[in-house]
Amino acid sequence: MQYTRTVEALKQGTVIDHIPAGQGLTILRLFRLADSGERVTVGLNLSSRHMGSKDIIKVENIALSEEQANELALFAPRATVNVIENFEVVKKHPLTLPEAIEGIFACPNSNCISHTESVNSYFYVKPSHNDTKMKCKYCEKVFSKDIVAEVR
Repeated sequence: MQYTRTVEALKQGTVIDHIPAGQGLTILRLFRLADSGERVTVGLNLSSRHMGSKDIIKVENIALSEEQANELALFAPRATVNVIENFEVVKKHPLTLPEAIEGIFACPNSNCISHTESVNSYFYVKPSHNDTKMKCKYCEKVFSKDIVAEVR
């Protein structure tokens, strides 16, 4: 039996590959990739020689910056982020955890001023054992990345 790829090649845009299975929809939602108005292709629980199973996201006509790619490292630290132009990979962003993330997540602390003042949320990012902790700039409370990701 011969296997064929059923997702067409991307002419312009970004491919986020090697996302841990189950994290693709989280990344899609948190980073509002589907809200761009551009065509988005999502593959969930695809077989992978290296990971067992993985998710993949392709977004047409949007090139993620290195800063945006690094924000994905919270949920997919070993993902590859490839910028595509004219069907060719023109840039690969190596992912590293950012020191801070602004304007993506809401603070889980309902008493935080970020909920009542017109300020962008801002979290300092700190790797910790098997988790990543995020400290709100305004209320200074520390949360697991998963708790912060649940709040919207």
